[in-house]
Amino acid sequence: MSKSASEIMTGGTECVGENDSVADAATRMTELNVGAMPICGEDNRLKGMLTDRDIVTAVVAKGRDPQEVMAGELRDGKPVTIGADDSIEEAIRTMKEHAVRRLPVIDGHDLVGIVSQGDIAKQVSDEATGDLIEAISTAS
Repeated sequence: MSKSASEIMTGGTECVGENDSVADAATRMTELNVGAMPICGEDNRLKGMLTDRDIVTAVVAKGRDPQEVMAGELRDGKPVTIGADDSIEEAIRTMKEHAVRRLPVIDGHDLVGIVSQGDIAKQVSDEATGDLIEAISTAS
């Protein structure tokens, strides 16, 4: 029987607030040594994901002030998520379909963790991991 997303995810995920500055988000990402953080709203619900690449391409490269740009401005549409009880196979399918490297894990409306490519790689064959990385990389 396949493991569920909640069994392989990285838990204890922290959010950056949608009204927090990108500079504050970058500082927090550095402190946590992560390349992405979920963006949560005032209602503590997931609003999107913020990556270090988003900060560089949408703020720094465009000469915008990271103190003035709010994290919520960089979210793009509805976030792609997976349910806590969904299988690894469902996580892989979702990552491939949406070309994402990280999937926030939701239990009801609560963010409970993130499944990353690395989490998947620890659970499946090298071939399956390679297929996932290739699918995401060629879609980007």
